[in-house]
Amino acid sequence: MRRELTKTFTVLGAVNGFLAVALGAFGAHALRDRLSVGMMEVYKTGVQYHMLHAVALLVLAVLADRSQDNRLLKASGWLFVAGMVLFCGSLYALATTGVRVIGAVTPLGGLCFLAGWALLAGAAVKS
Repeated sequence: MRRELTKTFTVLGAVNGFLAVALGAFGAHALRDRLSVGMMEVYKTGVQYHMLHAVALLVLAVLADRSQDNRLLKASGWLFVAGMVLFCGSLYALATTGVRVIGAVTPLGGLCFLAGWALLAGAAVKS
């Protein structure tokens, strides 16, 4: 279980790091002249949170490899993944489509991030 969790979060962290860089470059080059300044900021926020949580998954992979009880780490990692999909994904979609109702999903992703960080703290206290 420990090895599987380490591998899963390493792969997810690396893939999401790749995606964050690719989407950041896409935004900087392809979207720069197509989005308003405000929507470009929304897009950049998505990229920043995406990369931060990709790195957090890599840290979780290392912690999972060293931990005996991975339940809180596992839940934290999956909450980070859900946060990236909901928070970052909704910001990318909002910025590129302008459909404001998509922004209603963003706080759910933010709550996933918050819960993930809280569980990570709980795992540290418990260890």
